[in-house]
Amino acid sequence: MDTTSLSRTAVLIPALNEADNMPVLLPRLVELGVGAIIVCDNGSTDDTARLASAHGATMVAHEPTPGYGAACYAGIEALALVPNSDRIDVVAFLDADLADDQDRLPQLVEPILQGDADIVIGVRTRGQRELGSMSLPQVFGNALATGLIRLGWGHRYQDLGPFRAIRRTDLTKMQMKDRAFGWTVEMQIKAVEQKLQILEVDMPYFKRRGKSKISGTVRGVFLAGYWILGTCARLWWTKKRRIKANRSDP
Repeated sequence: MDTTSLSRTAVLIPALNEADNMPVLLPRLVELGVGAIIVCDNGSTDDTARLASAHGATMVAHEPTPGYGAACYAGIEALALVPNSDRIDVVAFLDADLADDQDRLPQLVEPILQGDADIVIGVRTRGQRELGSMSLPQVFGNALATGLIRLGWGHRYQDLGPFRAIRRTDLTKMQMKDRAFGWTVEMQIKAVEQKLQILEVDMPYFKRRGKSKISGTVRGVFLAGYWILGTCARLWWTKKRRIKANRSDP
């Protein structure tokens, strides 16, 4: 793929106290020719926002309310304010911890731009995963959540990997609600309900740079599990209503 096609892609990067990673992560995205880079600063107390602006971020979206989903949502809202926003056809999500290889971004975007997929998820479970890059609670929680999606919605996902890309119009239609750790689960469930073309692509996964705000603490693991399971339950309870609404859309 000609990386100039990435000019039609916006990369949203949720970040909480990731100042050390901004000078490494952002310049490479600039080199790749990404159309917009939005760092979603989730109440950082370090220099994340300043260094993001200094190293290539198109915009820094500030969201003081804690939560992965809250940060992502702030980035989506900020996208409308980016110059030439109407040229952005694909929205990609990338964590700021350097665990994912940003050079693989074209592999997520290309199938969407070519019309072969509507959403592409980077799979850590089948890719080249560095030893210790995922904790046992993460592996278990990932398997549990994908299993629940299979039982409730009939689609067999391999991963809830945060490195993903989706067609912008489809993301808008999803009307994402979660503001915490159920964001990825909600997106993948709604992708099934909306009958999107779903593609999973093997990706390498490395040990994160810096301390994890989720898997690095017992409280973080508990809260993530709580929100993921809660999101599955809420979406199951309201499933019929959404599917009916999707069918009535022109």
